[in-house]
Amino acid sequence: MKLIQNLNDIPKSATSQIVVIGNFDGLHKGHRALIERASHIANDQGREVVLLTFEPHPRMLFRPDDPPFRMTPFHLKMKKISELGIKTVISLPFDWNFASQSAEDFVKNVLISALDAAHIVVGEDFCFGQLRKGTPDTIRSFGIDVTGVAPVLSDEHEKFSSSIIRQKLRQGDISAANKLLGWEWEINGEVIKGEQRGRELGYPTANVALKDTLHPAYGIYACFVQIEGEKEWLPSATNIGIRPMFEVPIGQVEAHILNGFDRDIYGKILRIKPVVRLRGEAKFDGLDALCVQIETDCINALNILDKKRAA
Repeated sequence: MKLIQNLNDIPKSATSQIVVIGNFDGLHKGHRALIERASHIANDQGREVVLLTFEPHPRMLFRPDDPPFRMTPFHLKMKKISELGIKTVISLPFDWNFASQSAEDFVKNVLISALDAAHIVVGEDFCFGQLRKGTPDTIRSFGIDVTGVAPVLSDEHEKFSSSIIRQKLRQGDISAANKLLGWEWEINGEVIKGEQRGRELGYPTANVALKDTLHPAYGIYACFVQIEGEKEWLPSATNIGIRPMFEVPIGQVEAHILNGFDRDIYGKILRIKPVVRLRGEAKFDGLDALCVQIETDCINALNILDKKRAA
């Protein structure tokens, strides 16, 4: 996949193509419907699909004090886009200068001058430009063909939308979130050194900072984890949260990899796929009670993950 992050670097091969536009946080089934429609049009016209997106997510510019909300931070978003077979991604820097341009200037500067777009595919409720005044009709007024795709609904008539999926994750309903995503949500990050409290208790953990990744409902999860450079998915009992027993101020992921795993994986990238939330975070009457609960969590997690693997 070719990633272009500057309008001045757009190659000739990315012009006069079918351009699908969006933020694509989550790459959920609604986003995939947009990309599939763009692919059909491209096949009919003998062209390629160029995906146009923006970084950081506009919400991070307009509402910087909001809690983390990204389901797919940049590196994960690019990975999921690549898996869909997109060969060219244009990811433009979204800063105040970019945000302040009018909808008409966006069409002229980006879609016409830089991309010479043959056809645009967007959600039918797509808004863009200063004060979000631009609509698909704004693009059409410049003589560009536009396909507006209606929202896709689930079998339960629920809209596939990033905001609804974020709500499911914040409720700890991983199964419902995954169903709307169309893939198994994961957290990625480098394994960093923690305070070694888990090791002292006999349950060493691989710690990953959440950073700008959405914080799901805090608690203990049965997860599968994969270590960078390895193929196997390993079972883990994973704490996502602030560990109220130790008053950690910033939410993080602490994966206790099961079945006696005790290797040094500091500096490796760890993929963490929550499967089910076992319980919420809690304080206990001392470390002995905490250890009893951790052992119960490990047993429960392993039972759940073994069943899922066997299914």
